[in-house]
Amino acid sequence: MQPETMDPQERAHRIARHLLRIGAVSLSPSKPYTWASGRLSPVYCDNRLTLGYPDVRADIAEGFASLLKEHRISCDVVVGTATAGIPHAAWLADRTGLPMAYVRGKAKEHGRGNQIEGLAPEGAHAVVIEDLVSTGMSSTAVLEPLDNAGLRVEAVLAIFTYGLPAADEAFRMAGVPLHTLSNFSSLIEVAAESGSFTQEDLASMQAWYRNPARWSADRGGR
Repeated sequence: MQPETMDPQERAHRIARHLLRIGAVSLSPSKPYTWASGRLSPVYCDNRLTLGYPDVRADIAEGFASLLKEHRISCDVVVGTATAGIPHAAWLADRTGLPMAYVRGKAKEHGRGNQIEGLAPEGAHAVVIEDLVSTGMSSTAVLEPLDNAGLRVEAVLAIFTYGLPAADEAFRMAGVPLHTLSNFSSLIEVAAESGSFTQEDLASMQAWYRNPARWSADRGGR
């Protein structure tokens, strides 16, 4: 079954609408969220909520399959990141008929001490599935153990990215491309279309996007 063709921008907006509709992404420029790092942000993302919506997760699996085709990514095995990437990797593997594995942030401290579970044969071309990319540090951290296991990671695919410069740098240093279904700039465009936010709110969120550190510091965050 071949994935349907969809313009990447149209897909990014469609996924953004899904995420906003189900509350997987929340926008609150006037009462910002505090991230674990201590930084303040007008956006908070919990893509685990997509698991509860069959239509959304089907569009995500379809989108990932389309990314494989559009970017001509060679793929022998789909690898999910623990834990949020695992179900989406499973749906993509089922959609494409490919084997699946998953990778932990660190090896187990008991049993066989595995960090990678499932079928991940040495020399296989792999794609890594993530739910969210922020700074890119956790996403790229799993690339080394996969490389050590003899897998050739062709790309990381994610549902959503904040589009932060730190993530761009992390993937550049890792030498692995990142492809996402949606992103913060598409999210803001969809939010503007909805009419749910004032021009001041939209300007504030755009300011965060341009310089998250300054936006946070100006409001008392780290």
